[in-house]
Amino acid sequence: MSIWNGISEFIAVVDAGSFSAAAKRLGVSTSYVSRRVADLEARLGIRLLARSTRKVRMTDAGAEYYRRCTDLAAGLEEANQVVVGETAEVVGRIRVAAGGAFAERYVAPALAKFAAQHPKVQIEIGFSSRVINLIDDGFDFAIRYGVLEDSSLIAHKLTDRTLVTCASSEYLKRRGTPADPDELREHACLCSNTDRWRFSYPDGHRVIRVSGPWVSNSGVALVAAAMQNLGIVYLPRVNLAEALDSKQLVPILEDFWDRDRATWLVYPNRHHLPLRVRRVIDFLLDHFRANGENLEV
Repeated sequence: MSIWNGISEFIAVVDAGSFSAAAKRLGVSTSYVSRRVADLEARLGIRLLARSTRKVRMTDAGAEYYRRCTDLAAGLEEANQVVVGETAEVVGRIRVAAGGAFAERYVAPALAKFAAQHPKVQIEIGFSSRVINLIDDGFDFAIRYGVLEDSSLIAHKLTDRTLVTCASSEYLKRRGTPADPDELREHACLCSNTDRWRFSYPDGHRVIRVSGPWVSNSGVALVAAAMQNLGIVYLPRVNLAEALDSKQLVPILEDFWDRDRATWLVYPNRHHLPLRVRRVIDFLLDHFRANGENLEV
């Protein structure tokens, strides 16, 4: 009996979320997948999956076994790539974690272009403002913005971005136009995931703590509030492009904008990257190197 018996079925169940979905993905029956996983558990003498009528979840031992098995599978795939060479066909699912207007406007279309070039690839993009654990949540890589806190991740810069301060002309007429970021403490500021706004001064950066009547983790919601004259917003240019172009919002404090932020592509520091993941990462890096100057970021 091969030591690999049942492992591919186990990985498929975890990735697909159920035995039936895994069976469909593998092109076999649900009973076959269930039997193979049960045989694997019996051989190991541990329960890998906790089954219920509605869902399947990994046990603690199953989560650890899944992590190690996926690393082994990636290593085996890399060995196959070395033998076959770069002409190998890109196949399989790629899970991406992303959030914000930049990912929606620029990253998603680039991924769609990659998928069109590789019809046997399945792209799954999860949009959320929450910073997730890539390994625990099963994502291959993520698009993140700003200062990176997780030093265990491999990070590649996609593009630099500028934070833009703006408000409606009606709000500025009613409350006045601040000439220095310090004056924002006396204004209604529309906050996203932080009430500490960083600005650029000739002698370095300063952080101003602000407050206001509207808090949201959605850039769309913040722009809508600003256009309803609720206050001042501070967001990446990509979130504000249409409102600025249409003059619905007016830029302010331009000399103090923070132009040192960046958008990053990050992924776990693994020994082996599956071919499909390595190819899509290389594709995105090349794409943004070639098109970075034309982006409204």
